[in-house]
Amino acid sequence: MAMTPHVLIVAGSDSSGGAGIVRDVETVSAFGLRSCVAVTAVTVQSHQAVARIEQMPPDLVAAQMRAALAANPVKAVKIGMLGSAPTIEAVSSVLASSLPIPVVLDPVLASTSGRPLLDANAMTSLKRKLFPLCTLVTPNLPELALLSGLPLAIGERDILRQAGRLFDAAAPAILVKGGHASGESSTDLLLLPGRDPIRFDASRIPVAMRGTGCMLASAIAAHLAQNETLENSVGKAKRHVFAKLLASIS
Repeated sequence: MAMTPHVLIVAGSDSSGGAGIVRDVETVSAFGLRSCVAVTAVTVQSHQAVARIEQMPPDLVAAQMRAALAANPVKAVKIGMLGSAPTIEAVSSVLASSLPIPVVLDPVLASTSGRPLLDANAMTSLKRKLFPLCTLVTPNLPELALLSGLPLAIGERDILRQAGRLFDAAAPAILVKGGHASGESSTDLLLLPGRDPIRFDASRIPVAMRGTGCMLASAIAAHLAQNETLENSVGKAKRHVFAKLLASIS
């Protein structure tokens, strides 16, 4: 058991079980790996709304990460909700002393119901401190717009322009999720500087499910932990999420 690859999950809790750490651990386990965790926040929420958020002290988040890294063979890190600039700085400090480990950042900026989950003044810290330490950043279209400071993208040209701003902030690779777009297909774009976009297509399934962003990022981290390439990890993770969505309506 001690030699089983672990994914360190740095994220918030979700009392409804629909997203956050519960969804992350569930996903990592689906690929035969184990998880260790650093809780960044405790939330009180249903599937409809977030009622309360309690941030963990940044030094406690960092201490959890150091303990997890010391206790387990951590082969990848998945980061979700961070909440504040001090927490971002604490997480970045631990990662900087622990690299090289693949790091997948799901930039959680707001809940599905629209409640902000990251302080407005923390956006700069996220880009300056954390982006350079990541292997992959996985924004959806609204998150990409907020991170780039531009209006919501309405086509691939807009997406590439917005992604360029994230590359300027030292993001090494970006997976732009297409779930918020329209059309019969849901297309995710894997973007790397100086390379043509790599497209991952799936039929759009008419079902609402919370936590799909958590699932996708955790599945990518799980495959990276098993020494898969980034492109293969994204493809397998996309198929995993598609299967979960399909199963929810069968």
